[in-house]
Amino acid sequence: MVAARPFPADDGAVSDTPFTFVPTDWTGWQPGLVATLLFVVKEDRVLLIRKKRGLGAGKINGPGGKLDPGETPEQCAVRETEEELGVRAKGVREVGLLSFQFTDGLGLFCHVFRADDCEGEPVETDEAIPRWTKTDEIPFDEMWADDREWFHHLLADRKFMGFFDFEGDNMLSCRVDLVENLAR
Repeated sequence: MVAARPFPADDGAVSDTPFTFVPTDWTGWQPGLVATLLFVVKEDRVLLIRKKRGLGAGKINGPGGKLDPGETPEQCAVRETEEELGVRAKGVREVGLLSFQFTDGLGLFCHVFRADDCEGEPVETDEAIPRWTKTDEIPFDEMWADDREWFHHLLADRKFMGFFDFEGDNMLSCRVDLVENLAR
């Protein structure tokens, strides 16, 4: 794939010279950051958030964040959901693994969880605005581009692994595999 990326020329001016994109070789790939996402799916609705800060601020996503030292991915997903929405997820299980490589150097590995319910009512916090959304009205235009590739597997409770290259918000490559077991 050839794309234009502005970069400074010798005289400091920005140029739109094409560069050749080479997809990530995922064998032996090591992320710089490990995080989680958790989606409560109850009947025909899913609990989403509008992120107020951090990576993806302004986008619709699920609650989640970085693992703390000594924390399991599931503990992280439950903790982040409590911190961001004030609810406790119930019936939590891991359904997906997502690998992201950004052209700026960020490598992100994300554990994706699904929950059957939650205790309490979601509330807005300084990190997120909650929104229950019908499963047939997912606002993909306000989400990361990769969500269109794997979200239907999450809703169907199928295990999946996804591999994505991004430049900023622009998805450059993607692959999603259905799997029997989640193993990196």
